Amino acid sequence: MNISARNSFAGTITAISNGPVSTEVTIKLAPKIEIVSVITTRSANKLKLKVGGKAYAIVKSDNVIVGTD
Repeated sequence: MNISARNSFAGTITAISNGPVSTEVTIKLAPKIEIVSVITTRSANKLKLKVGGKAYAIVKSDNVIVGTD
């Protein structure tokens, strides 16, 4: 995965809360360290996110973007 953002954190998805328009994704980065992002439900479905799956929290300015391999 090649990206322009400087801050990319690998982790494990611990929670997903799906809504009709947006989905909240919680990624555990380390013990007692989690990051939460709200993305579109369409993007969450496209990424095939699942609890226990690996994902990246990608921080660019004031946004957190979720990515998978």
